[in-house]
Amino acid sequence: MTNTMTHFDQNGQAHMVDVADKNETKRIAIASGSIKMNASTLALIASGTASKGDVLGVARIAAIQGSKRTSELIPLCHPLYLTHVAVEFRLDQQGNSVECTATTETLGRTGVEMEALTAVSVALLTIYDMCKAVDRGMEITRIRLLEKQGGRSGHWQAA
Repeated sequence: MTNTMTHFDQNGQAHMVDVADKNETKRIAIASGSIKMNASTLALIASGTASKGDVLGVARIAAIQGSKRTSELIPLCHPLYLTHVAVEFRLDQQGNSVECTATTETLGRTGVEMEALTAVSVALLTIYDMCKAVDRGMEITRIRLLEKQGGRSGHWQAA
């Protein structure tokens, strides 16, 4: 890991990192996050009876779409050709939350961490949007990178 901010040049100006000299490698990133809610909201999601339909199904598609559009949202991200995106949800009855995990993969010259983080963020925002009519107090929390593989820096895993 480097101690320099790679998105700034020697004059302190923002720039897109030059990845032309990097080798193409298989790159994988896994991110997660959760959304806390009322128990009754979680029950609606679990039962599939929310008025807007299959909340998790829609959130999964939104996450995949969000991951593909990351470079349009984050100014200095490179547009990537994603080879695989997987999104999983786990209902936590005790914590009244939905946990989302996204895995993104590419064969390229730069990592897919931002795509995994964007997928999780968009999934959780979609859940909020679909359930806000019954629970405006939902809280999106703990969005973070869990693991990355590939590239010069190799394998990294959160503690």
